[in-house]
This record gives sequence, C-alpha cells and structure tokens, in this order.
Amino acid sequence: MRAVVADGAGGPEILSVQEVPDVEPGPGEVAIDVAATAVNRADTLQRKGFYPPPPGASETIGLECSGTVSAVGDGVDGWSVGDEVCALLAGGGYASRVVVPAGQVMPVPAGVDLVHAAALPEVACTVWSNVFMVAGLKPTESFLVHGGAGGIGTFAIQLAHALGSQVLTTGGTPEKLRFCADLGADVTINYHDEDFVEVVREATDGDGVDVILDNMGASYLSRNLEALATEGRLVVIGMQGGTKAELDLSQLLAKRAAVIATSLRARPVANKAAIVASVLEHVWPLVADGTIRPIVEQTLTLDDVQKAHELMDAGSHTGKIVLTV
Repeated sequence: MRAVVADGAGGPEILSVQEVPDVEPGPGEVAIDVAATAVNRADTLQRKGFYPPPPGASETIGLECSGTVSAVGDGVDGWSVGDEVCALLAGGGYASRVVVPAGQVMPVPAGVDLVHAAALPEVACTVWSNVFMVAGLKPTESFLVHGGAGGIGTFAIQLAHALGSQVLTTGGTPEKLRFCADLGADVTINYHDEDFVEVVREATDGDGVDVILDNMGASYLSRNLEALATEGRLVVIGMQGGTKAELDLSQLLAKRAAVIATSLRARPVANKAAIVASVLEHVWPLVADGTIRPIVEQTLTLDDVQKAHELMDAGSHTGKIVLTV
C-alpha cells in the first residue's frame, strides 16, 4: 500500500509517499480503502516531532479518513465490505489503507460525497465532545471559539448556531470574519485590532461568555478567564500560544469557573467509541439535512502532501484541506 513517510522531524520537505507493508484488521477492527484524508494542525505538530502517536497507533500521520470498507476483523458487527464510511483515527490516515477500531467508524452522512466526508470525523468529534459533552453548552448560553475560520472553528460555529447558542468568534482578516458570519457567528472579532475581552463584554451586556473553545493555550489564558461569565467553562484543546502561563485562582473562585484541558487522540478506544456514538446521534442528522456542512477550501492529492502542509503552516486557509488518495 502507499503511505506518507516522514524522514525524521522537520518541515514539509521531510514528507514523501512510499510503498509500505499492507495492514490487516485484527479482532474488533475494520480495514478501509482510503478515498481521502484531511490535514489537521496536529499533523503538522507530529511532523515536527512534537506530537507522537499514542502507544500502538500507526506512525503514519493522519487523524481521519473516508473510504470503503475492504475487510472486517473477528467480532465486528454492523459493517460490511463495500460500505462507504468515514472514521476517527489515532493515526494512519495518510495512506491508501487503514485499520481502525469498529467503534470509530461512521457512515458517510446523506448528502455528503465520499471525499468531503474525510473532513468531518475529527472536527465533529472534537467539537461535540468538548463543547457539548464536556462543557455542556446550552441553547440559552453564549459561546466563543477562537480561530473561527479554521477546521474546528467553522464546524463549531455551525453546530453551536444550529443548537441555539449566541456565537462569538475571533479571526485574523475581514474576509475570514465575513465567512464566519455567513456560517452563523453573531459577533466576529478581528484579533489584530480588537480586544476580544472588551468585545465579549459589550456583546454580553458585561456578563461574559459561558463557554470558550481555545486553541491558543498559555498566551490567551488570562484574557480567556476575563472573558468568562460566572460559572463559565474554558476548554483548551491547543497550545499554539505556548504551554505555560500563570493562573489566578482567585479569578476562578470569584466566577466559580472551570478550566478544562482535553485531548481526543490519546483517549481509550471505548471512550472514543462513546463520543462517535453520540456524534452519530446528535450531529450527523444536522449534517444529513444540510444544517451543517463540511468546509473544504482545497482538495489536493496525497502526492501533494508537502504543499498541503505548507498551506497548513501558513494558516491562510479557511476550513479544511483534504488529500485524495
């Protein structure tokens, strides 16, 4: 089979497509002939040597894919050879074939083509698990997502808007912010020339937002706490702004607020299967009826993986970058 191989750690130039040994499903696993995969920020971190796969996972980069079931392992029910699916992976997506626990496999939603389906599993599971399962965002509450024009952001805006929350988001250009508004963001904030804490206060009559989904980490910690409402929940899923910051516990106590840091990739298989099942129940119907759509800016081939990572590193894209296999 073909797969992207990283020659050490470094820039996009270390990535190349090579022939590697084929993979076969074990008990409880499904093999998928991959049609497409999507590029995530975590992929670039793994390429740089900062985000290794969890024990037992494929060393090949790639956290999601779409394709056709080509084999099922012992004990697998509900999936058959020929089924069109997409899947949440711990690794291995940048390849022509992947094996994955059956509980992390999802049917392609009605109305979504097989290639675009590759852009759904990681964002859907990340947003639903963190914003709704962990932080418990309610329709009557407000929600701030940083980096609204990215893959996570575009999905989070659509889902929170569809479920009735007031949605605020940050972005770096007027064009990206207009796109976020079109997706359902009620308030857009240009982080280059606006203070999101002040805009949040104005937009919420001084109350602050109930839930924040943050990909920046240390550099935004203090200001995120300022922007939180009483009993607010800050969920940190990325560390683009660093890993270490000072936390004012009195600020948390005064607001009865919570700071939660989570990672999806390294969770136990049973935990990920529970998230996938919840996504299928609550999110997939909204995708199937067109309320939420995968946002794909560019589709390249697996052989263009270096270019795809250059685009991700540049950060100028909107939505997801997809690689066809």
